[in-house]
Amino acid sequence: MRTEDAAFSRRSLLSWSSRGLAATALAGLLTDEQRAVAGTDGEAADPPPHLAPRCRRVIHIYLCGGLSHLDSFDYKPALEKYHGRELPSSEKPETFFGQIGLLRKADWEFRQRGESGLWVSELFPHIAGVADELTVIRSMLADSANHTPATFQANTGFRLNGFPVAGSWISYGLGCETENLPAFVVLPDPRGFPAGGTINWTNGFLPPKHQGVAFRTKGTAITDLFPSGEFSPSQETATREFVDLLNRRHLEQHPEADLEARLHSYELAARMQLSIPEVSNLAEETEATQAAYGLQREETADFGRSCLLARRLLEQGVRFVQLFSGGSFGSPRINWDGHENVRENHGQEALRIDQPVAALLRDLRQRGMLDDTLVLFTTEFGRTPFTQSAANTVGAGRDHNMYGFSVWAAGGGLKPGIAYGATDDVGWKSVDKVVHWHDFHATMLHLLGIDHERLTYYHNGIQRRLTNVHGHVIREILG
Repeated sequence: MRTEDAAFSRRSLLSWSSRGLAATALAGLLTDEQRAVAGTDGEAADPPPHLAPRCRRVIHIYLCGGLSHLDSFDYKPALEKYHGRELPSSEKPETFFGQIGLLRKADWEFRQRGESGLWVSELFPHIAGVADELTVIRSMLADSANHTPATFQANTGFRLNGFPVAGSWISYGLGCETENLPAFVVLPDPRGFPAGGTINWTNGFLPPKHQGVAFRTKGTAITDLFPSGEFSPSQETATREFVDLLNRRHLEQHPEADLEARLHSYELAARMQLSIPEVSNLAEETEATQAAYGLQREETADFGRSCLLARRLLEQGVRFVQLFSGGSFGSPRINWDGHENVRENHGQEALRIDQPVAALLRDLRQRGMLDDTLVLFTTEFGRTPFTQSAANTVGAGRDHNMYGFSVWAAGGGLKPGIAYGATDDVGWKSVDKVVHWHDFHATMLHLLGIDHERLTYYHNGIQRRLTNVHGHVIREILG
């Protein structure tokens, strides 16, 4: 068989998976068939690893709206003692809505869990069952009590938009372990996008290929990945070859980063046509696994699918998967913004994610993946110990609190079953071993083998980085 006949035969076999894409998709597949399993390198000028990595990949679970640390992971007996009293401080609190009610005790009972004795409330009974895997940071500090800038800071290190999110930085630094899928995948809440929308997975000023790719967890994972109509192989081949010729000719004469990124995206899209149907087919999992993640329960099915898909994406070589719990703001609430009634709001949202998150940790442990996977569980800020109500009343809701809140992490080279740092007696402000987002991001990069001061990108006259000009690795939590 002549070479051109063999090439045409390969094109014909692959034509079903590349219809509707530019010629570069097929060209990329045929010119280097081995690339699809070889992975891609990062693009950093000072490429990692800068030190021995403790993990290879990250799952980031982000709770939109502000989880109450006082009702979840930061037990404050003093709140029970002072319930119904004024805040014991001469300093007037700055709050988002300016309503400073009386102190309110937690709405859920706290108990010490597992062999570690970590305090976790009944808000998360399933996560409490894996408390010995958790590394809880109880002394977080943010710089904004406004959802959108606080969400930007939690994900980019900056309160303004236009900066790359953590997943894009990791894609830029480490690349991906496969070329069949993006390095950075986002699984939004099916009820809506977070504050700021798609900018929450932006590549910012980094090359466009490092932007997060959003998958659906209901129905088709990615829209328009497959064509709506049928084309003959000869028509499709001729069209692709002609478009490829024009694209390559234009790129040679007028090098453009955007065009090159589009060509790369077409090639990736063709490979995704082969990989997405397989990785997103959760029916391949056993009934026991599906039940563990809560896929058979209405309350947990949405987030259960996200957690299970996240594990499958990591298994296929995706570097960073971000799951959003909660969507946009409005009425009724579909996020963790418990202004009116924390018990009602948090109870609803926790029911959706508690079982799936615990199942994910157990599944990663059982499969031997947790040791080299870093699981992050964060929110933009916490809630106030006093209620959002009139000054002489104990209301049911809590306002935003940027001065002190809790997040946790698991796996990835951390000390499990510990709590780090502390807020004051009533949980208003972080007072011991205070952790800023820059420190949190520096530690995450450190676990991946990246020196946060060396992962940089020159933009507008300055070497930018995820941690700005700040950040210290929290070495006390490293295993």
